[in-house]
Amino acid sequence: MSQTVAVVGGGIVGLAHAWSAAQRGWKVTLFERHQRAQGATVRNFGMVWPIGQPPGQPLEVARVSRSRWLEFAKATGFPVQQCGSIHLAHRPDEWEVIQQFAELAPGLGYECSLLNAGEVHDYSSGANPQGLLGGLFSPMELGVDPRQAAAALANWLVEAHGVRICPGVEVGAVTPGPWVMVAGEKLAFDRVVVCAGSDFAALFPNDFANSGLINCKLQMLGTGPQPASWKLGPHLASGLTLRHYSNFQICPGLPALAGRIAAETPELDRWGIHVMASQPVDGRIILGDSHEYGEEITPFDQAVIDELMVRELHKVFHLPNWTITERWHGIYAKNPAGYTLRVDPLPGVSVSTGTGGSGMTMSFGIAEEFWSTRS
Repeated sequence: MSQTVAVVGGGIVGLAHAWSAAQRGWKVTLFERHQRAQGATVRNFGMVWPIGQPPGQPLEVARVSRSRWLEFAKATGFPVQQCGSIHLAHRPDEWEVIQQFAELAPGLGYECSLLNAGEVHDYSSGANPQGLLGGLFSPMELGVDPRQAAAALANWLVEAHGVRICPGVEVGAVTPGPWVMVAGEKLAFDRVVVCAGSDFAALFPNDFANSGLINCKLQMLGTGPQPASWKLGPHLASGLTLRHYSNFQICPGLPALAGRIAAETPELDRWGIHVMASQPVDGRIILGDSHEYGEEITPFDQAVIDELMVRELHKVFHLPNWTITERWHGIYAKNPAGYTLRVDPLPGVSVSTGTGGSGMTMSFGIAEEFWSTRS
């Protein structure tokens, strides 16, 4: 008889755990308090971003996730774009860091190559040619529509893997047994995996208090579909992004670049702004983003952040239509100590969270890492 597992949370982390468990023969029930995922899973760029992960195990987990996205696409026909990415350099110190990374990268497991300005435009007309020195191209990155991916994955898990999904059902407690309390009813499982972001604080407040997790809020912008089926091509990132992802910390020139940004534009550091662009298959452009942490977070978005992002976006990107049709924010739980947080508050109960802004990139690999050690 199959062992049973309850997965709490229907975002990308929960869906990833449900898939890995079901493939290994577990009988999976997934509880999602909303009718569909509404959190960070649907409020991001849709970037699967291995290039941004540190070398070693994080990069390997990202590679596993990438292969799982392609497996999902092959099985379902869901559009997963093998678009790659380009980090653009419009300043000499950005170009220096990019060159340093390109030299070190092959020995650390990254696939990337330098492009001159003309070669950048062969890949994408979305780069602003004014002052462009070149770029760093990586073929590893994928693009998915974040608003469609979770629903498509959930439907496939039900149809192809027999996962039972319970939308609009909130888990009130998880107790020794393990038992899951739902609407006053006590349901028994062999294992429970809680994938509810920082919301696991409601279930295990002491474990959350000791977890070191910090919430991060990001503001984002979106255009409508671009005219005449214009294509962005690869995901694009500005030189500001070099100071954001920890993979570039291996570059000797990074401190000087970060210092120059802090001196010239301290307002960008104040709001954690670095700018990127992606394009789902419907043709709209997703733009962002910013970073506010912990006690700084409020329910209210700040116009100054949007204004600063638009200012920086115009410096480095070119779009046929810059009309902003949507503005939103997302909040995710970040583990400053690593690419995920896993705690076991009770026998047979695990919490998997803390993917930060890398949920789309890391979740499938994290789930595989977890379930490969469970019989």
